[in-house]
Amino acid sequence: MLPITDTEPRWYILHTYSGYELLVRESLFRLIENNNLGDQIFDVKIPMEQTIEEKANGKKKVVERKLLPCYVFIKMIYSNQLWYLVTNTRGVTGFVGPQGRPIPMKDEEIRKMRLEDFVVDADFKAGDRVTIDNGPLEGFIGTIREVNDETQRARVNITMFGREQDVEVEYVQMTKISPDAVEVPRDEED
Repeated sequence: MLPITDTEPRWYILHTYSGYELLVRESLFRLIENNNLGDQIFDVKIPMEQTIEEKANGKKKVVERKLLPCYVFIKMIYSNQLWYLVTNTRGVTGFVGPQGRPIPMKDEEIRKMRLEDFVVDADFKAGDRVTIDNGPLEGFIGTIREVNDETQRARVNITMFGREQDVEVEYVQMTKISPDAVEVPRDEED
C-alpha cells in the first residue's frame, strides 16, 4: 500500500483522453501556479520523438510526434490531496497503477523515456564527425554544424534520402567518431 504522503519527488504516469495531452499539461501548469504547488509538483512532460514523414508531394520532413499518446508524465511529491487535485483535472482519467493509485516509475524507465535532463560532459564542437546512437535517426553519421551547451543539443548535417539535411540532435543521442574511422553508408531502405 502506498504511503499517504511521500517525502521526495518521483515520476508518475497519468492516463488522459485521446488528444487531451497538451490540454492536461497546460491545466496542470495552471493548477501549480494558482495553488502555489511549485514545491510539490516539479515537472509535467509529454515525451516526444522525431520521425520522418513523407508528404503527398513526395517531400520528406522530420516531425515531432507523441511517444506515448494518451499519457502524461508528472514529477511530484505524492499526497492524497495532490492525487485528488490531479485526477480531477479536465482530461485526466487517472493515474497508471492498481485501482488508479500511482506507482512511481523506476530509474531505468525514467532514463528510457528521457524524462530527466541528464547533463552530458561532452566536448563536441563544430566540424566533429558523430554517429547518432538512438532515436529515428539512429545509425546516421554526420558533421556537427553548431553546438548549444545550454540546451545540450547540436545541429548535425546528415545525408538523408540522397540529400544533405541539418537535424537537431541531443548530446545524449550521439557519439563522436575518430577522424580516421571508415564510414559505412547506411541502408536508407530500413
